[in-house]
Amino acid sequence: MIEQDVIRVCDLISSRRQVGARAIMAIAGPPASGKSTLAKAVVQSLNANQSSVVPLATLVPMDGYHLDNRVLEARGLLARKGAPGTFDGVGFCKAIKALRSAQHEAFHPKFDRQLDLAIANAIPVHPETPTVVVEGNYLLMDCDPWRSLADVYTATVFVSPTLEELESRLQQRWIAHGFDPKAALHRAKTNDLPNAELVINGSRKADLTLKQNYTEFGMRYAF
Repeated sequence: MIEQDVIRVCDLISSRRQVGARAIMAIAGPPASGKSTLAKAVVQSLNANQSSVVPLATLVPMDGYHLDNRVLEARGLLARKGAPGTFDGVGFCKAIKALRSAQHEAFHPKFDRQLDLAIANAIPVHPETPTVVVEGNYLLMDCDPWRSLADVYTATVFVSPTLEELESRLQQRWIAHGFDPKAALHRAKTNDLPNAELVINGSRKADLTLKQNYTEFGMRYAF
């Protein structure tokens, strides 16, 4: 159950926290693994009993660093959206490194799935917020530029169901976006599943690995 995993992740953050230092927790995994659901739940749990207007935790998803569709189209990468080269990986890594310093408020982009674009400066990170949860596919990849964050994270979590489960979820995701089942499966197999295999095979070992299937409102909920 996700509730048990939220407790495990929160306990991991607590065990790694250092006095006077901001904790940066990485939650990674392939597309449709449930990492976004877990990350949101962890942040909600950390903020549940706060008595201050300053959040105790803020979520910064990697998805906000998607390159714009016009850039991807010009580079012939629109059909591969979600692959490593379709993100501003260097910019993302620089922004996460900067979060170690909590002297000033920082602002990060947020990806709007309905609009299919990133909204600039939509996520504020208060300088007094002690925990930042970062979520995304490639956070633990053992290649540049992603590996430059290895020493930045206070703790790491990897969420990874089986490839069979991921294929089913990805097909259902595209059906929800209006694709017929055959087209949805083709979309999943030609883009999302290769990305998933890359993440599973190319990521460093996390401090905590989870294989739970998360649900919300009785339906599978994975990003």
